[in-house]
Amino acid sequence: MGTKLGSWTLALDGTSVPERALIGGKAWSVARLRALGLPVPPAVVITTDACSAYLANGSLPEGFDAELRTAIAWLEQETGRTFGGAKSPLLVSVRSGAAVSMPGMMDTVLNLGINPDTAQALAAESGDTRFAIDTEKRFLDLYARIVLKATLPELGAEATVAEWQAAIVEATGGPVPDDPHAQLEAAVRAVFESWNSRRARRYRQHHGIPEDLGTAVTLQAMVFGNLDATSGTGVLFSRNPLTGEPAPYGEYLPRAQGEDVVSGRFTPLSLAALHEALPHVHGELLAAAAKLERENADVQDIEFTVQHGRLYLLQTRAAKRGPAAAVRFAVDMVNEGAIDEATALARVSAEQVRILLSPRLADGAGEAAEVLASGEAACQGIGSGVVVCDADEADNRAAAGERVVLACETTSPEDVHGMIAARAVITEHGGATSHAAVVSRALGVPCVVGCGSGQVSALAGREVTVDGGAGKIYAGLLPVYAPDEDVDPRLHALAAWAEKLAPLVVVAEPPAGLEVCDLDGMPGAEDPNELPKLLAGKAAARGGALASDEGVRAALAAGVKTLVVKPRLPALLAAVHAGSPQEH
Repeated sequence: MGTKLGSWTLALDGTSVPERALIGGKAWSVARLRALGLPVPPAVVITTDACSAYLANGSLPEGFDAELRTAIAWLEQETGRTFGGAKSPLLVSVRSGAAVSMPGMMDTVLNLGINPDTAQALAAESGDTRFAIDTEKRFLDLYARIVLKATLPELGAEATVAEWQAAIVEATGGPVPDDPHAQLEAAVRAVFESWNSRRARRYRQHHGIPEDLGTAVTLQAMVFGNLDATSGTGVLFSRNPLTGEPAPYGEYLPRAQGEDVVSGRFTPLSLAALHEALPHVHGELLAAAAKLERENADVQDIEFTVQHGRLYLLQTRAAKRGPAAAVRFAVDMVNEGAIDEATALARVSAEQVRILLSPRLADGAGEAAEVLASGEAACQGIGSGVVVCDADEADNRAAAGERVVLACETTSPEDVHGMIAARAVITEHGGATSHAAVVSRALGVPCVVGCGSGQVSALAGREVTVDGGAGKIYAGLLPVYAPDEDVDPRLHALAAWAEKLAPLVVVAEPPAGLEVCDLDGMPGAEDPNELPKLLAGKAAARGGALASDEGVRAALAAGVKTLVVKPRLPALLAAVHAGSPQEH
């Protein structure tokens, strides 16, 4: 299970791949990358057991400090660099990682270990004082926000390190410690505590993720995408996560670190920019993506950094995907022989198909409407409502029954509750791999990103229609239509596979002579908890209450044999996913 460094830490040396539940998805992917011989910076992991112990006791386990030092010593040996050293200094990233992917929900600190001495050493080694200053300011920014929970004033690119340090002292009453080991221990505590942050709890609640999993912490040697013109960072999907097209899709930002891309503060370039600047790196990246997709039998989301013309993979995971992409990935990979039908069905949720079959713009509606803003398509679908620019306001107004569209300069993990409540999300900055885009795809919320400074905040209070597939925001509430599930060949294939595995029959119209219980208008039918009682003894049922996953589960619990629901596929998928002791 990797090299054990103590009770709470493991070296991810590629000798084996430990259990995901113990080391979290991020560390699991690092171990897997190294085991496959792919280029990945050395890393160690602090296990989820340590997180559970910390959250239970409010303190780090006994002997933990000594284990951290052993872990750092292993990284020093692997890299030939020294943590806190005045020559060839080692800096590390401190990254969260639960067993279940929760993108952007917990905290990360980059460039940890930098101080005035190590910054001077970096400047001497690279021959570029600006690089060292940039790296130190990046660390101060993340450490202040994540570890010290400080709210700093806006500091422009021209601000000096001394001005950053003074702002932190002003905000917190004390400086960031120069001792790298003190920095590290505080950062680990902060990552553990982020498991119980408001955004993480809300995300787990929405996705049904257990509360007791805890997060691991991956300590990984830093590589620097902000080093020079032959350095950069990006994200690659082995297939397009928006449309499902079987072609690599990604973004690249030169002279940058990963936080620049995922934060949405900068709008990255297309992957073609990497091909043009560093064609050999582009070729290595595509080869690695193809290998990882084969090995994992699923579409991959790969974070990478290029340092001085050399490629490093930081992590890989199953890609978050929009509804159309989820369907195409599943069907295409069955046809390619990569997965079986049951696996394909498990990868497409009933909710994704509901979104795919949800209303679209009526023919000609977009051409006749005023385009208020446009940007990059990040998650397909149509969403309309009143534009609000605050996540709390979106949450409150949606709870009151209003349809809202959340508009932000860029979203952060603190905005997730508003994104869940919104009918669509639009941002001024960021690309298709920014926080707004990734989380919107996970939620299935239509999303348009990178509309430009001032473009979406100016829409506050207006009624708009957002076309997440076209990347456009239209004035007013436009007419829409609902697609037909029987016309789409991929949906038809999924329905045929689901019919073989579903524990009940789902039809659009009941056969002649079948007695059907109609729930529409029946008192109590709006409450899923009442449905098993209302359906008890019924062989067949219909009604809007059965269009949800909860309704399908209630019908299964009551022993219903036939559902009359339109569209059929979401109910079939909900039945397959729910499972049943019934024979079928």
